[in-house]
Amino acid sequence: MEADVAIVGAGAAGLVAARDLVRDGHDAVVLEARDRVGGRLLNGELPGGGPIEVGGQWVGPGQDEVLALIRELGLSTYPTYDEGRHIAEFGGRRSAYKGRVPRLSPAAILDIGQGSARLDRLARRVPVDEPWAAAHAARLDGATFGTWIRRNLHTRAGRSFMRLITQAVFAAEPDDMSALWAAFYVASAGGLDPLIETTGGAQQDRVSGGSQRIALALAGELGDRVVLDAPVTEIEWTDGSVRLRTPRAEVRARRAVIAVPPPLAARIRYAPGLPGDRDQLVQRLPMGRVIKVNVVYDEPFWRADGFSGQANSDRRGFAVVFDNTPESGAPGVLVGFLEGRHADAAARLDPAARRERVLADLAGYFGPRARDPIAFIERDWAEEEYSRGCYGAFATPGTLTRFGPALRRPVGPLHWAGTETATRWAGYMDGAVESGHRAAREVAAALT
Repeated sequence: MEADVAIVGAGAAGLVAARDLVRDGHDAVVLEARDRVGGRLLNGELPGGGPIEVGGQWVGPGQDEVLALIRELGLSTYPTYDEGRHIAEFGGRRSAYKGRVPRLSPAAILDIGQGSARLDRLARRVPVDEPWAAAHAARLDGATFGTWIRRNLHTRAGRSFMRLITQAVFAAEPDDMSALWAAFYVASAGGLDPLIETTGGAQQDRVSGGSQRIALALAGELGDRVVLDAPVTEIEWTDGSVRLRTPRAEVRARRAVIAVPPPLAARIRYAPGLPGDRDQLVQRLPMGRVIKVNVVYDEPFWRADGFSGQANSDRRGFAVVFDNTPESGAPGVLVGFLEGRHADAAARLDPAARRERVLADLAGYFGPRARDPIAFIERDWAEEEYSRGCYGAFATPGTLTRFGPALRRPVGPLHWAGTETATRWAGYMDGAVESGHRAAREVAAALT
């Protein structure tokens, strides 16, 4: 098989890159290891057959790339349910509250406010296209985000809040990642609030029919240019040509776009081998770890009790919960996440014990009715052979300042895409779309 461009990975980034190149008149083929498209976007099935997102799902204001794509594809969005009281458990206190701020001690509220403001100020000084060039980049990159939290927040509740935010946003622990990476990530979203808010933030809206419809619609346009069950195991390259090997076929192309998570890109055999900086970089970009669970009930009973379905806790494993009820209003669905160290521990349990722990936490939030679901739909993304984690990769200390420039820099005819390479909304669908457009522009320029 021959093409102008071969694209590895049929997630949003790879499919967007292929669509752009085909529209520019280039012949492109997409090689996907799985038997489906979407990558980290995946719809599951509710009782009765309706779709439910078991992978990435939310979009929000400021995510202009993915919102424009949704409109182009003729899809629509609807708001995440955000009415009623939220539940917060921090620093040994529980509160049910409306608005943005839970009922905590004045000292904790002041600490959280000041810590969040410090993080936003830090993020504003980080250039999103070159975070390694930020002032004091070496100092920030040499420390973990956990160290930054301990230096800048001073109450138990404040540190617990920021630790929970880290788990919820990165599916990792603060001590896992570079403080510079955390600051870059906040900068790429335009601040901390856009990352964590529902209405007005990254969790505001859902795609009608489930987010995998984005990938399915893109693949539908590309037709037989998308080849499934074709994991790329080896890439031979010269300055002007690429040969990609899969168990099903061999593809020859002039350029290639590698649009898979960094740990998976590292597992492909390259001949000749990649430059040392590129190889060292991807060795230091592990994936976050999350088990996503949709718990289904006959109806969203928490709404009648005056709750939004949103809950956060610094003492429960099931620490972040949202109302994930379909647009039709039934069945009722609570979605939650076991993230970071909580996912580590939960993955070691047998399924029945893991289910019991999740239901016990939901009952702690919403009462005994939460113990009696009609379905329990879980997805451990670390077990996915062609994801090996979610939500995205993150940089360990020292990575960005030593090897960051290799993140997007092409290697001969090889170009890099994926949400981790984005400069806006890195780690989100929007970042994936941005990266696909950018890689397509690079390739088109190289082909002219």
